[in-house]
Amino acid sequence: MGIYHFIAIGGVGMSGLAKYLLEDGHTVSGSDISESKYVEKLRKLGAKVFIGHNSDNVPNGSTVIVSSAIRENNPELVRAKELGLKIYHRSDLLKEIAEQAQDRDKCFIGFSGTHGKTTTSGLCSYVLEKAGIEPSFVVGGIVPELDTNAQHKNGRHFTAELDESDGTIVKYSPDILVINNLEEDHLDYYKNGMPDLVKTFETAISNSKKVIVNIDNPGVKMLKGDFVTFGLSGADYEARNIHYQKEGTAFDIYRKSNLLASIKIQLSGVHNVYNTLAVVSAISEAGVDINLVKDYFYGFSGMGRRFQKVCEVNGVEVYDDYAHHPTEIKATLDAASLKFGKENVVAVFQPHRYTRLKALWEEFKKAFDEAGRVIVTDVYSASEDPIEGVNACKFSSELKGSEYISGSIGDVAEKLLPTLHEGNVVIGLGAGTITVLGKELAKRV
Repeated sequence: MGIYHFIAIGGVGMSGLAKYLLEDGHTVSGSDISESKYVEKLRKLGAKVFIGHNSDNVPNGSTVIVSSAIRENNPELVRAKELGLKIYHRSDLLKEIAEQAQDRDKCFIGFSGTHGKTTTSGLCSYVLEKAGIEPSFVVGGIVPELDTNAQHKNGRHFTAELDESDGTIVKYSPDILVINNLEEDHLDYYKNGMPDLVKTFETAISNSKKVIVNIDNPGVKMLKGDFVTFGLSGADYEARNIHYQKEGTAFDIYRKSNLLASIKIQLSGVHNVYNTLAVVSAISEAGVDINLVKDYFYGFSGMGRRFQKVCEVNGVEVYDDYAHHPTEIKATLDAASLKFGKENVVAVFQPHRYTRLKALWEEFKKAFDEAGRVIVTDVYSASEDPIEGVNACKFSSELKGSEYISGSIGDVAEKLLPTLHEGNVVIGLGAGTITVLGKELAKRV
């Protein structure tokens, strides 16, 4: 068994990897700048977690795990180099975990794409677990009904979310690679946009034994290869007879024109039909009888920070959503409008990164049509330097009918609360501090 030390162990991605290793019998330590629910859970599993980064925290003989956010002058990283320790990016650790799973004869299913990979990897893990198939998994968010982002069990399947944002997806060799969709994003890394993204995915495809793709997505159509496909028409796995209802969505899934299963989910929006198709096709191609899992799809309420209800304030429901790309925002607001009525939807958008706002400016302006009201907050920089002429005030001035509120999310909540009325549905949108909007609204009642 190995010894692992995580720098910034408390994040949702790093904590999942740490939890998996603990359940697999390894020794785990780590550090973070503050206490959190993730840190507390890891301590209960046996991890030694320090608050604050200090060179003395690093155990001799350990493998040190870092993310892209860790700076070179971090004292623990400096100490690890002085000791000559093995230093892994978190993607290297996931690669090692996946390879060990495959060595144990597990089928490695990797979910990827610009959107939906957290939801699809979480949904796949959820239905396999509820069906008693005992999957192992590491996903990029909390599965609410399982209250975890990772687990190590003895079943024959290992499911993971594979991130393309920094190109590390090329490190993996899954038995089944699922590509939900491809769109321009992470343009700080993919300098040339789609050509660079397609090149990265073509490498990932060449490393995979079987590839399943969304045939309806324009970006995916740029890829070359022999694929299993899913979509709404002309695909190996098709969704037909789709019925959108307030309490969820019902549809039939056909495999090569034969009815495979009738499915009902409690999630709204066509994007969740695609997410379900992705999971059904992956499970089926992995050799699992769909009849063992089909009844469990309705129990999945979505991943944490994916259209997640966080509180209710004076008759106003407040939701938190990680959407920070125009396509994701549009999908969330389309689903919310269908469920609650456009006139009731109040979208509070925190742009994430100046580079993304600049690159997708016009696309963002088209993403809010299904909101009755739109508030734009200051940009969450994610450590980027400001770009001249790219700011929330200017963007709001070009987004017809929107309102700009400056300051912290607490300031936004202070100004927003008196303008809300019973029946409104507030949706915080973004990958930054907007996640505390519900908490800040509730504090002010």
